Amino acid sequence: MSTQANHAQAAKVAIVTGASRGIGAAIAQRLAADGIAVVVNYAGREADALAVVESIQAAGGRAAAIRADVTVPAQVAAMFDTAITLFGGVDILVNNAGIMQPGLVSLVDTDDALFDRLVAINLKGTFNTLRAAAKRLRAGGRIVNFSSSMNGLSQPGYSVYAATKAAVETMTNIFAKELRGRNITVNAVAPGPTATELFLKDKTPEQVERIAKAAPMERLGEPADISEVVAFLVSNAASWIDGQTLRVNGGII
Repeated sequence: MSTQANHAQAAKVAIVTGASRGIGAAIAQRLAADGIAVVVNYAGREADALAVVESIQAAGGRAAAIRADVTVPAQVAAMFDTAITLFGGVDILVNNAGIMQPGLVSLVDTDDALFDRLVAINLKGTFNTLRAAAKRLRAGGRIVNFSSSMNGLSQPGYSVYAATKAAVETMTNIFAKELRGRNITVNAVAPGPTATELFLKDKTPEQVERIAKAAPMERLGEPADISEVVAFLVSNAASWIDGQTLRVNGGII
């Protein structure tokens, strides 16, 4: 991005949830490269979060790590308040925090504990941050939620996970309308299979290759592929995009 654009973004402040590794870390680093001050949120991986902060600061950016469990409303509210104290306000919320289930789990085999955990983090966690953002985000802000291309794939074994993400897409569209008059856009991105540590864990090379070949682009997504789209959605160039879900998946659906 140009120096002029960097200057224009210099006063912006972003909270990126689940930013200690993977896609979240890539988003935090990408936004910081545009001159945005970044809150690197984490729940339990403090060392990883601090490493992301250090990498941003080493590149001349501004960042701070704030611990908060997105499933706990009081911790979410405290995170926003701390960000405001540190940086003067919050303009951008990226709801990246989320979990997947351990492999394929059919609906009939989904126990209460797994169901509750998926709903608590993927859906209630997003709800908690959106509710806090509604009261604290400055006018002209940007919100980017995370869905999944699994919704469109409708693959057996992902019914509950996909249901939580479908709910996020619905909230995205309606919340955009509820923020009418404040010039705040609310959108979602829905990544396809992406080469992160979490995705690659417990998969054989053959499984990874098969999944990679499923998309017309014949490769897995990279965290940078997702972070570039998020950087666009929070920029002034995307000011006319609101209430939408953008599928970032190499054409897999």
